Amino acid sequence: MSRHSPVIVIGAGIGGLAAAVHLAAAGRAVTVVERAATVGGKMREISVGAATIDAGPTVLTMPFVFDALFAAAGTSLAAELSLQPLEVLARHAWTPDERLDLFADPARTEAAIGDFAGADDARGYVAFCARARAIYSTLDQPFMRAPRAGPLTLVRRVGLSRLPQLLQIAPFTTMWTALGEFFKDSRLRQLFGRYATYCGSSPFAAPATLMLVAHVEQEGVYVVDGGMQRVAQAMHRVAQRLDVKFRFNTDATGIDVRSGRAVGVTLAGGEVIGGSAIVLNADVNSLHAGCFGAAAAQATPGVPPAARSLSALTWCASARTDGMVLDRHNVFFSPDYAAEFTALVRDRAMAAAPTVYICAQDRGPGSALAPGAPERLLCLINAPPTGDTAPMNDDEVARNVDRITATLVRCGLHVQATGAAPVVTAPADFARLFPATGGALYGRAAHGWRASFERPGARTRIPGLYLAGGSVHPGPGVPMAALSGTMAAACIHADLTSPSR
Repeated sequence: MSRHSPVIVIGAGIGGLAAAVHLAAAGRAVTVVERAATVGGKMREISVGAATIDAGPTVLTMPFVFDALFAAAGTSLAAELSLQPLEVLARHAWTPDERLDLFADPARTEAAIGDFAGADDARGYVAFCARARAIYSTLDQPFMRAPRAGPLTLVRRVGLSRLPQLLQIAPFTTMWTALGEFFKDSRLRQLFGRYATYCGSSPFAAPATLMLVAHVEQEGVYVVDGGMQRVAQAMHRVAQRLDVKFRFNTDATGIDVRSGRAVGVTLAGGEVIGGSAIVLNADVNSLHAGCFGAAAAQATPGVPPAARSLSALTWCASARTDGMVLDRHNVFFSPDYAAEFTALVRDRAMAAAPTVYICAQDRGPGSALAPGAPERLLCLINAPPTGDTAPMNDDEVARNVDRITATLVRCGLHVQATGAAPVVTAPADFARLFPATGGALYGRAAHGWRASFERPGARTRIPGLYLAGGSVHPGPGVPMAALSGTMAAACIHADLTSPSR
């Protein structure tokens, strides 16, 4: 296939959009094929009556990733999106009398923890922040913003002179164990252990390395005016200015491989589009499962069901609330965190008393929500990734919605849906949205020290076929998915301009 043929991007999620923008900004022709009617992938919206609710990612962090993306396209983040920083990162509750806010200002959080759990844990928080900052600093350039590395490659990138800092990332210690070094109060271990769930993992099995998420949040958590879908829409808009072609409602059913190289994409109607390179912005396991043909299935190893990250059950509603006053982000904790993750990870079952996350989307900076007025809520609990093997029936879904309600009531919040019926999305629904995942939302679970090294990088075993998205390196999350697309574009540009490749 000619090097001047377009690059074909399968999937208009954040990783695919980032790859498309960077490739087009470098002067390459790009065509994006998306089976849905719009961009965004997991960054999706749900309509509940007249209300539109973010039903995927709910915050933007690491905005510098998007600064660089838009700058490469000749524009800027400020010109394309309006962001509002959060003062309260999240509100947490265990009972009506046990509540704690985390703030963007670490000094305010330190004081709040001192009032909540005592001076020792306040000092522990300061030490925890220092460790999280050090881990982030060690891994930022050599790992998160660089092509996938094995352990030895990572050591070389970091350098022997910084080996002590590399050891401080604590890959062989579980997050739960490491948190015990900083916090005596088990509630604080719950709170900060929850960062493991940001990549669909258990704090009892994930490495302490994931403490770096705390530093990412302290660097800034932002609300996007108009909702998270505006991020994908802005990337789409910028890509169109660069003459990227989009084909929506178009399902890619095969990746054509000839003489060992990916040379095109077959669409559902039988049409074949030739390409100089192919970027797959879908869950990596869809390749191994044969969703894109037998030849492409050899491109990368699959993710065994036991290694899948968590799924979720979400409840989106327009509702009135009473009792605890919500902030933008709220967490209502299970009384037994260990039992919750034993059920989810070991037993692949729903927790009897789940931790509940609520994104109250009419609250936050500049909120003018009147007391008692209906508001848009996304309620989420973790679920096992068994949507393909053990889908919930209607009674089981209803029982888990009741469990959400029970947790909220125990913590002092009463929620009453109003107007249109709430929309529930269960693991089987996510499995249909994202084939070959069983509903897993984050690719491979980050369990054990090797997990991060086992995520595939941008290049695959098949020349001409590249990967982007939250299931590949550097991992899940909006900025990480964008970085994966950036890396895929860089690899393609290097490979197409290098005579040796």
